[in-house]
Amino acid sequence: MGDFALADAFDVQVVPIGAGEEPVAVIDGVMQDWEALRDTATQQSFRDVGKTGGFPGLRAALPKPYVTALLRRLDPLIGELFFAGRKVKLAQFDCNFSLVTYPPERLHAQQKLPHVDVANGNRIALLHYLCPDHFGGTAFYRQLSTGLEQVDRADRQRWLAERAKELALLSTTDQYPGDDTPGYSRIASFAARSNRLLAYRSHNLHSGIIDQPDLLSDDPLTGRLTANFFLEYREVQ
Repeated sequence: MGDFALADAFDVQVVPIGAGEEPVAVIDGVMQDWEALRDTATQQSFRDVGKTGGFPGLRAALPKPYVTALLRRLDPLIGELFFAGRKVKLAQFDCNFSLVTYPPERLHAQQKLPHVDVANGNRIALLHYLCPDHFGGTAFYRQLSTGLEQVDRADRQRWLAERAKELALLSTTDQYPGDDTPGYSRIASFAARSNRLLAYRSHNLHSGIIDQPDLLSDDPLTGRLTANFFLEYREVQ
């Protein structure tokens, strides 16, 4: 088992994005030795989760000591940043190692458009980069036909109706979402950086920046490895 100690202090920047100035937390230097966590990924059994859409690659379990330490450390920050003035608690979460591995020609149509993880502003996504800096990053988008930058429950059917039209217009030559994806405008982007973590609401339209697909690999030591969390918070009385 590796040493998954977190840094003594985090370097946190909060960046407002889009028309609604949605907060994105950018945290650099999360772990004292991020490579120890990356090395642990080589011992995990990865499974292909993108065969019918969704994440275009492989996922595996994260080590519990890392998960526990990170969530305990970030919970107060998440409460302050995303739920100021509200009483909430972490009700449940999912987490995993993730490796983007699909070449553009293997992508399903829905993997070629920006997406939301869930139409729920009470769900927070964490993305911890455990890879070299040349793996693009993460971008956020506005759907031009609706003007949506976030998709809540009330917006979901309208977003899906427009998305169905967009999917119908895609061709086999279209690739990962980029700043030229038809029907969308990129409103913000954050570069991949080893040991950087992003925190944002899961209802933001977003996508990984996969601008050098030839570099993708199923080897955790050289591929686009990240640790991903989806945290669901609920109101408490």
